[in-house]
Amino acid sequence: IDPSLNHDECMKALENAGIYLILDLMVPKHSIVRNNPEYDINIWNNVRSTIDAFKGYPNTLGFFVGNEVTNDNKTTIASGYVKAMLRDTKTYIASTSSRKIPVGYANNDDPDIRLQIQSYFNCGKEEERIDFFGINLYEWCGASTTYKTSGYAERTKDIASYSIPVFLSEFGCNAVTPRTFPEVKSIFGPDMTDNWSGGIVYEWSQEDNNYGLVQVNPDNTVSILPDYTNLKAVLSPLRPAGVKMDAFKETRPISTCPAITSIWEPSEKLAPTPSSAACDCMMSSLSCVASDQAVATTESLGTLLNTVCGMTSCDDISSNGKTGVYGKYSFCSPAQKLSYMYNAYYTNIGKKAAATCNFNGMAKLQVAAKSSDQGCSNVKDIPDLEPKTDKPNAGDQVKGDSFMAALAVLLGVSVLAL
Repeated sequence: IDPSLNHDECMKALENAGIYLILDLMVPKHSIVRNNPEYDINIWNNVRSTIDAFKGYPNTLGFFVGNEVTNDNKTTIASGYVKAMLRDTKTYIASTSSRKIPVGYANNDDPDIRLQIQSYFNCGKEEERIDFFGINLYEWCGASTTYKTSGYAERTKDIASYSIPVFLSEFGCNAVTPRTFPEVKSIFGPDMTDNWSGGIVYEWSQEDNNYGLVQVNPDNTVSILPDYTNLKAVLSPLRPAGVKMDAFKETRPISTCPAITSIWEPSEKLAPTPSSAACDCMMSSLSCVASDQAVATTESLGTLLNTVCGMTSCDDISSNGKTGVYGKYSFCSPAQKLSYMYNAYYTNIGKKAAATCNFNGMAKLQVAAKSSDQGCSNVKDIPDLEPKTDKPNAGDQVKGDSFMAALAVLLGVSVLAL
């Protein structure tokens, strides 16, 4: 998704077809990288822009703050950064949206850590907990598999007492093709509707991995594939009962946060909220900054940072999601971090000699607007607190009074997940 573009035509087409949207807030260019996680202003600014672009549409059902970010027991620290972004996303929506929009996470169902992730994103303070949980489940492959032999029955036991809605954010194993989707009768039938809120088939258009329901042709026409016809055949006769919101009286406790172990490592202390204002304030105090040449070569910023960090301490720009120690400018952009470190070297080691602010042309001198960066790290961004006024047709908007009510539409209407 490019939040700078206008999405009115697409969202209106989906609305006219009765289709709601659940949107992933992370994109490849601005995402938390599982093997080297960071949460900075570039990611956060893109998240805010995406929320602003889609919060006004009545058929925006919810947002994902991540999809399979932690995908094994060696990348669990990344979940702490995702949870920090979750906290900020929920706070931002509450401050700027005219209606409640639920926020969730999609898990890859790794057997080593599936229960830890399930608990982690549903424990702690309310603003740090997801409103719904998605599981990408590919355990039911072919017509010879059943509800009990597939693993679906065991996953249903795992979420039986979960306090928030759960649905299959991806399903549709293609180990046997063409797919006939026998699992659909269980997902939308008595086997699962007491505990699950439906599911989303993966995926719409055909790609190299051969999961498509349709083929999008070069001339922008669409050809229906066998999987589409087979899915339609099993979906059409189903009338899922679900659970009426007014009839649900049970109060379920939130999850207990998982213990820190050798295979579950994220600190309880989350990364701070990125602040462009703090980084801008810091930049105004610097006398030695990254040159235009350095900023232009974005792919080399990591190498340049590693070089200067070998010459002076980089604690102020570093973060450690395992120990819960975050430098005061750990959320600034790579170019801003590089400028801060060049200035630290120039000031502390270079004794403010002009020659020490060069780094082979990657640094340059400037006139600082502030005498120091004192207090800059505490400067917060102030969001536009005027919520966008949405004026959909009276019957169109998903009511935001209950996250569970919102998710219940998964049982009754189509959902598109991007």
